[in-house]
Amino acid sequence: MRAFIVIFQITRSAFETTLCAALIIAICLINSSYGTEFKAKNILLLDEKSRSIMFSRNAEEKVAPAALTKLMTLEVVFHALKTGSLSLETEFTVSEHAWRTGGAPSRTATMFAGLKTDIAVDDLIRGVTVHAANDAAIILAEGMAGSEAAFAERMNERAAAIGLTQSRFTNPTGFEDPDMAVTVNDLARLALHIIEQYPDFMGYFSEAEFTWNKIRQTNKNPLVKQNIGVDGFFLGWAESNGFAIALTAKRDDQRIVGIMHGLVSKKEREAEAKRMIDWAYQSFTPRILFDEGEQVARARVFGGSSTHVPLLGDGAVTILVPNGIDERIRARVVYEGPVRAPVSKGQPIGHVEIWRDDVRAQLTPLYAESDVPVGGLTRRAVDGAQELLFGYW
Repeated sequence: MRAFIVIFQITRSAFETTLCAALIIAICLINSSYGTEFKAKNILLLDEKSRSIMFSRNAEEKVAPAALTKLMTLEVVFHALKTGSLSLETEFTVSEHAWRTGGAPSRTATMFAGLKTDIAVDDLIRGVTVHAANDAAIILAEGMAGSEAAFAERMNERAAAIGLTQSRFTNPTGFEDPDMAVTVNDLARLALHIIEQYPDFMGYFSEAEFTWNKIRQTNKNPLVKQNIGVDGFFLGWAESNGFAIALTAKRDDQRIVGIMHGLVSKKEREAEAKRMIDWAYQSFTPRILFDEGEQVARARVFGGSSTHVPLLGDGAVTILVPNGIDERIRARVVYEGPVRAPVSKGQPIGHVEIWRDDVRAQLTPLYAESDVPVGGLTRRAVDGAQELLFGYW
């Protein structure tokens, strides 16, 4: 069976351009493992490097985030550390609200922070990542923004900045609130952002234990200790949606991100998460569509010294293909236009969409291969006349 890239022409506001070569992929015989069913109501599983979607179900449905909210809390903290507005040595005081709401009196996950004690940001992060401590999350929120509500505003500002379009946060802990909801698609996007933008902080998630106030606490995520590649993220439970997990795992050179929501028990959550990880690593083979530096397509340029600019991926453009499944692989390049000169080398221009049958498996950004300065008066006049007469080519 062969699969070919298919291209279509569309409207003025979003242009597609012909790929420079037809893609031909040989796909093996049927393998029933690709039809695996997972028990989670909401799930998204993807490959970090290629952004290939391995499995998706109800990924756009809104759910209560539960403790997975703490991923967003930590994004705000990590961003402040990276930009220099916060340091790991900064100390925050434990308020009575933090102590009562998330500490020992709350009977929830806690690092047992003492009332009115001062705790360094480094230790508070460990309280969150290792033990999902609610008091640690509230102390960070109050220390950085003055209150949980003010910190939630920062969470939503950062969420918007990184493209979480379907999620809203109202507190740093994940305590249920009818106004707070996420999608597993947004949680996966958030997880990828944290992995790629804050690699220096990823080690916090995989620490086996944490001791504070002479109390030793082990990592609440049992998968971290099972030598199966898991090195990060959280477990969660919400009365309205059941048990959830956000995880990342790495084996050899491949990292995956998986979000599951809507499981019925802790036991089922652990078993399904392990099954998802094993399935991900056993059921797909990477295929390079375009080598690093190979031209993927050309985009039309308005008013430039050249009428087109070549487009490249950031490295090789790769897709994961299910083992043993006959699937039609399609791809199309889409960019917002007109692309007006000047164009700078490395400028984001658009993306290549790759489809497996009727499933959009990934979006890969494309960038200008070279500079295209503003063209001369004649070139600009010709382009202007074409736009006036024909709309846009």
